[in-house]
Amino acid sequence: MGKFGFAEVISLNGNFYEMIFKRKSFHFFVNVGSESIGEYELNEIQNAYSEFTPLNPEIKTAIRIIPGKETNCKRGGEYCILLYSEKKDGYLQNIGYLGEQLDLYLVSRNIGTLWFGIGQTNEEPFEDMEFVIMFSVRKISDDSKYRKDMFKSKRKSVEEIWEGEQILGVTDIVRFAPSACNSQPWFVKNDGELMVYRYKKPGKRGIMPADKVSFYNRIDIGIFICFMDICLEHGGIAFEKTLYPDAGEDKEYVLNARYRLN
Repeated sequence: MGKFGFAEVISLNGNFYEMIFKRKSFHFFVNVGSESIGEYELNEIQNAYSEFTPLNPEIKTAIRIIPGKETNCKRGGEYCILLYSEKKDGYLQNIGYLGEQLDLYLVSRNIGTLWFGIGQTNEEPFEDMEFVIMFSVRKISDDSKYRKDMFKSKRKSVEEIWEGEQILGVTDIVRFAPSACNSQPWFVKNDGELMVYRYKKPGKRGIMPADKVSFYNRIDIGIFICFMDICLEHGGIAFEKTLYPDAGEDKEYVLNARYRLN
């Protein structure tokens, strides 16, 4: 398998690690207060997104923020944030990586989020980019509505997602990355280097349509890699990361990233 991408160490926002413990997916926005997201906050979201670190800086992306009523997302959100991208190798992982930074940034601003995978909009393609996925968002006026104990969330055990020596503060945290239908399609092998695979249990796809599994799972892997980078940086572990192409083939293990720890 040919490799591509970038081996330089990146630097993510310093408070993202703390936001991992706070964030939750608001499947419905109920009893979250009556505050609205102000115009200045909408501008700040746009500006913040432009400063996020992509997996692949050669892939052009953008966001557009529109009223939630202009989409098919009826979960009580005030706005929907549409994520657009050029269609290039790795674009789904890249949008997942950027989108999760956006997710954690919004949590830091007390704006609740929901990755809405089946979102549809009447918006036209933006410049030369196509719509990929959206967030539903709403201001949260009561901090108690966020997650109180992340470790009570339903996730695969460490043994189900990690093989080899574990890394405290990394292995036990990355498994809480959000994913489509909570499918958690990842597996890490640590044999001196961290090998991150998109994992699909044979014969199992959950409730997602068969033709959408690899699409959303590649976005999920981008989210997972974002968590991995944040946790390694927070732990002061220097690394070099190499990305590998994933065309979405229906295989049990597809290598997406290799980490050389320094």
